[in-house]
Amino acid sequence: MKTLRVALAQINPTVGDLSGNAKKIVHYMKEAAGHGAAIVAFPELALTGYPPEDLLLKPQFIEDNLSVLREVSREARGIIAVVGFVDRAPDIYNAAAIIRDGQIIDIYHKMFLPNYGVFDEQRYFQAGTRCPVYDMGDIRFGVTICEDIWYPVGPARLQALGGAEFIININGSPYTIGKNAFREKMIATRASDYSAIILYLNMAGGQDELVFDGGSMVFNERGNLTARAGLFREELLLADLDLESVFMWRLHDPRRRQEKLAVEEQVSRVSVPPPEMVPHKIAPAPLAPSLKMEEEVYTALRFGLADYVRKNGFNEVVIGLSGGVDSALVAAIAVDALGKEAVHALFMPSRFTSVQSREDSYALAKNLGFELEEISIESLFKNYLKVLAPNFRGMKAGTAEENLQARIRGNLLMSFSNKFGWLVVTTGNKSEMSVGYATLYGDMAGGFALIKDVPKSLVYSLAKWRNSRQKKDGAVIPERIITKEPSAELRANQKDTDSLPPYDLLDPVLEAYVEDDMSFEEILNLCDPENAKKVIAMIDRSEYKRRQAPPGIKITPRAFGRDRRFPITNKYKSY
Repeated sequence: MKTLRVALAQINPTVGDLSGNAKKIVHYMKEAAGHGAAIVAFPELALTGYPPEDLLLKPQFIEDNLSVLREVSREARGIIAVVGFVDRAPDIYNAAAIIRDGQIIDIYHKMFLPNYGVFDEQRYFQAGTRCPVYDMGDIRFGVTICEDIWYPVGPARLQALGGAEFIININGSPYTIGKNAFREKMIATRASDYSAIILYLNMAGGQDELVFDGGSMVFNERGNLTARAGLFREELLLADLDLESVFMWRLHDPRRRQEKLAVEEQVSRVSVPPPEMVPHKIAPAPLAPSLKMEEEVYTALRFGLADYVRKNGFNEVVIGLSGGVDSALVAAIAVDALGKEAVHALFMPSRFTSVQSREDSYALAKNLGFELEEISIESLFKNYLKVLAPNFRGMKAGTAEENLQARIRGNLLMSFSNKFGWLVVTTGNKSEMSVGYATLYGDMAGGFALIKDVPKSLVYSLAKWRNSRQKKDGAVIPERIITKEPSAELRANQKDTDSLPPYDLLDPVLEAYVEDDMSFEEILNLCDPENAKKVIAMIDRSEYKRRQAPPGIKITPRAFGRDRRFPITNKYKSY
C-alpha cells in the first residue's frame, strides 16, 4: 500500500506580525514532523497574514517578509513545508514556497487573482504563469493557491493530468453563511474530475471585518470526504493519503490518457528530495462535524470579536444595554468570546425608558455574570433641550430631540472607553444599517460593530439559539427581550414599525435589493409598491451613514463596505 502522511496546519496568523507568524509556522512544522508527516502545508500568505492590503505597497514590508521566509526555511528539517508568502520576482506575487532542509526548492505563483467582493488582488499582485508538478521520488504532487482551484480548467487540472496524485490547495477564504457547504461540493467535484486527492487548507482567525473559518478538508480521487478539520479554530489536520488507490482509479479512466497528451508542454517538473519516511500506523483521519446555521454564525461572531479585541491590543469591552434583543445578543457573544470579567455594560435610561427594559437589562447582566452600571441621561437631556430651546422655538419636537438621547449615550460610552481603555462594541444590526434606522454619532458610535452584517430576523434566531444552549439554568437572554415588540424608546410609545415595515417583510426586501441586486419589479413579488419604494429610498440615502460606521464582521455574501460599494452622491433611482 503506497501511503503518504500530509499535515494541514490550519493556523491563525496576524497581518503584519511577521515574526509571530513565523514562530507559529515553525512550531507546527516541528509538530507535524513529530507526527511522521512527510509534508506540512500552511495557509495562503500565512507569513504576512491575509489580507495584507496596502502593506504590500511598502517595499520594506516585502523585504522583511522574504527575510523571515529564509529564517523559516532554515527550520524545515526532515519535512517538506509549503508556506504562503509574498514573492518578488521582480513584480510581487501571492506565492507558496516549497521548502526542504533549509532550502527553498521552488516557488509557486498564484495564477487566478480574485477581484470581486472583498478581494482586490489585482491591485497588488501579478498573476503566475508556471504550472509545476513536484516529483518526490515516485510520488508526484501539485500546489495551488485559493482561487486557482475554483476554475475547472485551472492549474490543478493541468497538474493532475501531468501526473500529480494529490493537489495541496492553500487558502485564505473568508466565511459567509453557507459557504463551507458550497466549498465542499466544489472540492468534491474537482477531486472526482481530476481523479486526484485534493487537500484543501484554509486559515482560521479574524482580520478586521473578515473571519476565516478553517474547515480544512481532504477529498479522495472519487470525490469522497475523508478528513475535515474543525471550524473556527487552529488545528493540525493529519491525513494518510492512499496513493495506490489513485493509481488504480486512474487505470479505469481512459479519458485522462487523451487529455494528458494535450497538456504535456504546459506542465513543468521540479524534483523535491523526499524526506526520510518514518514508518507509522495508518490512523483514521478526523471528520469534524458540520454546524447548523445559527451555531455557525454565532461561532463566527464570537471568534471574530475575540480576535479583533486581542489582535488590536484591547483587553476589555463596553456595551450600551437598552433592554432590546440586539444589545442582549451582543452582550452574550462578548461574554462567550472574552469572559465575563472583560465585559462592561452601561444602562442609560431617559424619561422614555420602560420599566421592562430596566428589569430585562439587569436580568441579562445577572445571567451572564457581568456588572451593569446605570447612568441616567435625563439631566443631560434636559440641559440639551434647554440650550437648544431658543433655536428650536416654535418647532414641533421630532427626530432631532430623539437623537439627542442616542448621542448622549454614545458620548458616555466613549468617555468610558477613553478613561479605561475599553473598546466600545456597538449593537446595531444590518437591517438598521441598511435603512439608516440608527443615529450617527449616537448608537453608531464605537470601535467595533459586531452585528452590523446580521439582519434583525437572524438576530432573533441567534438569541433563541443561544438560549437553547442554556438548558440547566434557563434562558440567558430573558424571554421578554425576544418576544416584546422592538422599540428605540426615544419617544413615548415608540415602536420600530412606526418608521419601518415589520422585519419579516423588511429583511427579505433588503436581501433582494442589497445582496441580490433585484430590480424594483422583482421586489414587488415580496411586498407592495409603497413599501418597496420606501425601503429602497431609505437604503440609497443612508450610504453616507454606513460609510461612517465602525467595522463589523462579515457573515452574509454581500456586506456593506467591502462588498457593496455605492456612491454617496448618487441620483439614480431604482424605482
